[in-house]
Amino acid sequence: MKYDYDCVVVGAGFHGLAAAKQLYCTQPGCKLVVFDGQSTLGGKWAGSRLFPGVKSNNLLGTYEFPDFPMSSDRFGVKPGEHIPGEIINAYLRAYAQEFGIIDFIKLGTRVLTAEHRDKAEGGWDLTIQPLDQEDTTRISTHRLVIATGLLSEPFLPKFEGQDKFDRKLFHSIDFPRNLDTLKVKTVTVFGAGKSGWDAVYKYATAGVKVNWIIRSSGHGPIWMAPPYVTPFKKWIEKLANIRFLSWFSPCIWGDADGYKGIRSFYHGTWIGRFLVDRFWNVLSQDVITFNKFDSHPDTAKLKPWLDVMFTGCSYSILNYEQDFFELVKSDKVEIHIGEIARLSPGKVHLADGTEFESDAFLANTGWTHLTPMKFLPEGIEKELGIPHQVVDNAPPEDLANQHALLERADTEILARFPRLKAQPVWNKKFVPIEDQKGIVTEATHRTSLTPYMLHRFLVPPSPRFLRPRDVAFIGLQTNFSNIITAHITGLWISAYFSGKLARDPAKAIDEEAAMERLRYETLLHNRFGKWRYPTEWGNKGPNFIFDAVPYFDMLQQDLGLNPFRKNGRLAEMTSSYGPEDYRNINEEWMALWGES
Repeated sequence: MKYDYDCVVVGAGFHGLAAAKQLYCTQPGCKLVVFDGQSTLGGKWAGSRLFPGVKSNNLLGTYEFPDFPMSSDRFGVKPGEHIPGEIINAYLRAYAQEFGIIDFIKLGTRVLTAEHRDKAEGGWDLTIQPLDQEDTTRISTHRLVIATGLLSEPFLPKFEGQDKFDRKLFHSIDFPRNLDTLKVKTVTVFGAGKSGWDAVYKYATAGVKVNWIIRSSGHGPIWMAPPYVTPFKKWIEKLANIRFLSWFSPCIWGDADGYKGIRSFYHGTWIGRFLVDRFWNVLSQDVITFNKFDSHPDTAKLKPWLDVMFTGCSYSILNYEQDFFELVKSDKVEIHIGEIARLSPGKVHLADGTEFESDAFLANTGWTHLTPMKFLPEGIEKELGIPHQVVDNAPPEDLANQHALLERADTEILARFPRLKAQPVWNKKFVPIEDQKGIVTEATHRTSLTPYMLHRFLVPPSPRFLRPRDVAFIGLQTNFSNIITAHITGLWISAYFSGKLARDPAKAIDEEAAMERLRYETLLHNRFGKWRYPTEWGNKGPNFIFDAVPYFDMLQQDLGLNPFRKNGRLAEMTSSYGPEDYRNINEEWMALWGES
């Protein structure tokens, strides 16, 4: 069967570029194209999404591809510094040029639909549309990589009275296009995610009065830590990638690191769980003490409501040049813990009767977490492993809605990790934003959706897609080492497409028992987030902090590689894993398969 392309990658951020580069470098004859709807590459670091002063959470050295170091000489960032957004964008362009994929990238082009060819060879027919044209084009590809991530489709509800507000109201993704609001007198920021903190900082340092609304019925403020934490002042991105510290994190795939006995002690015995609780208490108290939340009534409003152990990648870093909390204590920022009742011309009204003037309104209301394209034929999402409606009596191919298997997984998770039975109650008055009075959302946003259901968080565990090996998702899992993740998962996807995984999920399709084991393991790993990160997983995609290294171990074992990369047992346990440790995995994998 003929196709226009061997592989199409949708998305040109870190993960899309990594997938394209790994495919091109390990399969040089692959006819490849990368589509992205933005005018510049970079994903969340694309030029149109940058504003002056925006920086990475990570410090230099932990936010780079293993085989393309971000050197200070070339990119002008010094050790110990956060990386400016424009430098990250330049780095990604340099990466694409270095590995010869820059000419394969077609910017300003959206993929509207992807229709699967249900034949033995598989493949996809895509409908694409350049942003400057009304006409669409149909192309075909043998294989498809979805790299649109979780931050491409903003969720912006409508507020009561919004039509009468008569001022700028926009999602945080559009802040760079609304920088003129930095010159107004007063602004409202709604939401306490990292983008909300960034906006508050930017407005306050520009001299704009900020009314910051944090929902009293929501998740509360996120954890914001200094770059160095614990009494020993360790670099937090490195701290999360130290093996012996990863043992303190309940992790369903944790045994992949080969330390099953130690993990069983920490999570299967009462004294082990006591030590686990002490570890997380030290980590949280260190942040609370450093930030001095309780030293002032205004900073106290930013004290997190959720236990740090149950927090995923909403956990963020204070990467500001000025002291954020001094701004909060000044007259430039006023924090309101409450609910928006309505908007009126130039005013915001809260449910408790508070009202204030507002010349602009920035909504930090999150993302839809769904892929921006439509998959066909209708109903394919049930086997594809992407979020879809929760139903009873689902057919067997709809793995995410197999309630008996979900109950089995819950039983196993709680038996292995009894600590997770004590789920945190972060807010007894919690109401999803979609159901909040004063906020109007479309019915589709109020529909309960299944979580992603992908093997290794990468490929659908369905014979329909395993047999032709024709689709993969990359960038749905997030952690403090996203760029290492992109590199390794990009290689894993290339190996999967070419049938060169040592542990190949596609080999299960002709054996019923093996297929059932694959399906259950997939469900178990994806279900785990419901208990481990209850406010951050769901249909948002898997995210984790201290569980990245065993995830990398698991992927390397699939590739047939040795995951232990340190010199000696002590270093293996106590030395942090970083990009430099995975610099040669491509060469190792290619040597394993007799390639050069």
